[in-house]
Amino acid sequence: MGFARPDTARERRVGFPEVIFGERKNPKQIARIVEALAERSDRILVTRASEEAFRETKKTTPAARYEEAARAIVVRRGRIPKKKGLTMIVTAGTSDIPVAEEARVTAELFGVRVQSVYDCGVAGIHRLMHVVPRLRRARVVIVVAGMEGALASVVGGLVGRPVIAVPTSVGYGASFRGIAPLLTMLNSCAAGVSVVNIDNGFGAGYLAGLIHAG
Repeated sequence: MGFARPDTARERRVGFPEVIFGERKNPKQIARIVEALAERSDRILVTRASEEAFRETKKTTPAARYEEAARAIVVRRGRIPKKKGLTMIVTAGTSDIPVAEEARVTAELFGVRVQSVYDCGVAGIHRLMHVVPRLRRARVVIVVAGMEGALASVVGGLVGRPVIAVPTSVGYGASFRGIAPLLTMLNSCAAGVSVVNIDNGFGAGYLAGLIHAG
């Protein structure tokens, strides 16, 4: 193509096809990469994608659909084998939903069953207590939080499941665009909490998919 070399063999090597990071790629580039991957794979994911990129992609890959909240382009053809168990996604606030939705879309492409609960941050911790029984039934819990990021530690202390913590860039100045919750999550005193990068819902969803596949 001159601007990209799609890794069409990745699904055979690792069980999941190459994912396209859409930010800073122009719509025509994204459309051409998706078209090339679609020749070999029935499931394709483009993260950080604009609606303009989706419209361009739809011209050459009719099966593409746009997940607006997640800002993701998804191609899903045929049946994806369902994994056993459930992943629960919980956010601290409504502002964290776009990152949580990216995690959901990614995990579902692995064949994982996902349920989400939003706005359960520690400022109103009673809201979290109402959903703890549901979290305990999950195989994996993804916690998405900005501000100080304390929700991941609290959940980690309440459930006996792997917790994947996702710091978000939501917050005022001293949150340093996600660095404050990132450090809080990395310093969690609750065992069993792993941390992905700031706003990396994709990474959390991917890791959940691997846990379910194991």
